[in-house]
Amino acid sequence: MAHAIRFHETGGPEVLRWEEVTVGDPGPDEVRIRHVAVGLNFADTYFRTGLYPAPLPAGLGVEASGVIEAVGQDVTHVAEGDRVTYTGSPLGAYSTERVMPADSLIKLPEEISCETAAAMTMRGLTSAYLLRRIHPLRAGDTVLLHAAAGGVGLIFSQWAKLLGITVIGTVSSEEKAEIARAHGCDHIIYYRRENVAKRVRELTGGQGVPVVFDSIGKDTVAGSMAALRRRGLLVCFGTASGVPPLDAMQLAVHGSLFVTRPALADYIAEPAERAALADELFGHVASGRITIEINRRYALQDAVRAHREMETGRTTGSSVFVP
Repeated sequence: MAHAIRFHETGGPEVLRWEEVTVGDPGPDEVRIRHVAVGLNFADTYFRTGLYPAPLPAGLGVEASGVIEAVGQDVTHVAEGDRVTYTGSPLGAYSTERVMPADSLIKLPEEISCETAAAMTMRGLTSAYLLRRIHPLRAGDTVLLHAAAGGVGLIFSQWAKLLGITVIGTVSSEEKAEIARAHGCDHIIYYRRENVAKRVRELTGGQGVPVVFDSIGKDTVAGSMAALRRRGLLVCFGTASGVPPLDAMQLAVHGSLFVTRPALADYIAEPAERAALADELFGHVASGRITIEINRRYALQDAVRAHREMETGRTTGSSVFVP
């Protein structure tokens, strides 16, 4: 029997249940995939807590990789036996196998394992659109990146280094600072004991940065705005500490700032753009220019423990489930 993590009510990690599920045959434009590895992402908690509403009961997870076991009618870009990865598909990745739409699948090159793919598809494509689509960053630019030792942070910093971009990263501990530096972060700010905006000004000769990439949200948004130069851009691409209250007048007070709350789905919705970003990401990883380190591996049955450890900040980099 196939198994999946499901939840019947929103709440803390304890609402997650390990259940037997029935997986049928794929219909038109669908495939049945056997998962080899499943991505663990902070965004998964948004669905579990109800921040992102989902009809209940529901599965969980939007990122995994594996092998196609069957294809439905009209599926042409992938075939039985192909190794594939995906992110942003309907909830249900926390499972041993599933039937799902074929149009979100990305074929994996031979050089990239399924575990590596599950650890990087969402984080890597997020880094890709942040660095390559959000703002016309150029070599010599300096940016502020919150959670520099997180899964996105470690990929982002390595990629930024390839582009000649200087990264000021925030972390919570010496251990995380060491990890962030090892992956290309140029300057470290300990956000729990330092004034982030003040340190950014010191590091940039008083100017501030043109872009802040903020995945934390409510707890950091004020410092993020204060760290921007005149007409700078605040990119709120996550809400780990909650949704930030944004007062439009404060954008004017801090120098006619811009703000965006982007979603990965809108940057990979078009097949051609998704392929372009994926090809660039896979090329860097396959060549070794960007390394993907898996911090922790969990059994799917241990999803409750995995969520608790992730929410309390005990994880760095990428973690995966291995069904």
